[in-house]
Amino acid sequence: MAFDVGGNKGGGVRPTMNVTPLVDVVLVLLIIFMVVTPLMTKNLWMNVPAKPDKTEATPPPPPDAKPPVVLTVDKAGTLRINHEEVPRDQVVTRLQRMLNARADKIVFFDASDAVPYGSAMEVLDLARGGNITVAVLPDRLAD
Repeated sequence: MAFDVGGNKGGGVRPTMNVTPLVDVVLVLLIIFMVVTPLMTKNLWMNVPAKPDKTEATPPPPPDAKPPVVLTVDKAGTLRINHEEVPRDQVVTRLQRMLNARADKIVFFDASDAVPYGSAMEVLDLARGGNITVAVLPDRLAD
């Protein structure tokens, strides 16, 4: 610890803190954290199936396979089930009737890029409110 012995301000000895040991400790801690931080990262390995090559011919679906049920919302807010326009108040009943005749019981949802997020969520909530399992399509279908 250092002392200030000079001065005209009422005299007396005033202690002043020596900052050098504090700086040394902080620098050592900084170096330790810089070395340890990269070792603390966790690696998560995922096995994702490879995307099919466009040149490979995909096998055709079985002849008795039914096309999937797709609920679509366009930028005007029009709801379509498999390209057939359906009024909003009839969507749930129509989907439930279609799914009763199917074994898979799943509806795929697709929305135009221009549809506001809130409108798309309203349609999803509408379908899920009828106890319908909804899957969101990852890529935009060709119109």
